[in-house]
Amino acid sequence: MRPLLLARPLLLALAAAAWASAGVAQSGPVFKIDFSNPGLDPPHWTMTLYPDGSGHFRADRAASPGQTRSQADPPQVDRDIRLTTAFAGRVFFTAQRHKLFNSGCESHLKVAFEGWKRLSYSGPDGEGSCEYNFSRDAEIQDLGDSLVSVAATINEGTRLENLLLHDRLGLDKEMEYVSGAAASGQLQQIGTIRDILQRLAEDDSVLDRVRKRAAALLALAGR
Repeated sequence: MRPLLLARPLLLALAAAAWASAGVAQSGPVFKIDFSNPGLDPPHWTMTLYPDGSGHFRADRAASPGQTRSQADPPQVDRDIRLTTAFAGRVFFTAQRHKLFNSGCESHLKVAFEGWKRLSYSGPDGEGSCEYNFSRDAEIQDLGDSLVSVAATINEGTRLENLLLHDRLGLDKEMEYVSGAAASGQLQQIGTIRDILQRLAEDDSVLDRVRKRAAALLALAGR
């Protein structure tokens, strides 16, 4: 009798749960991505992630000479984050499938510059890293794209927090963008900005459209 094959999403969730239940969130495997692209804002950020979905994000903005930064764009983002265990499971599953990122990532193809992404893994079973702009490996390329989308979500959360403080009318246009970007997948792991969405959904001083969009995004994040 042939054994039943588990669907890949279930495998990822089970792997993440096993790591988390073993208490390895802070003492076991660690993943990190270091992203840099001088043409973007922010031009550099790092994200550290553990198997249970906990982690940390840091981004530094550098205004060009003569450029004034909006109050909605603080010079630095430095905060703990929480991603789903399924997403974390995908990250660590990919690391294992690619020899802890010691198999090489860069395609060396002449393609548009998307930003340097350095993927690093360290744990009891070893360590490794690779850096790329564009990868021939679809799994690596897709993982990098997803992580960039998560970083964009976190940065948007910080922007919403600052708009709430300094420019409440500006929230209307920003929330329109966030809603569309979340629907298209340009922003992922909306749960990372759950706190600010909750505040907006319950704040009677902001526009009704803002509250409704915040509530819809909370539902998308699995409120």
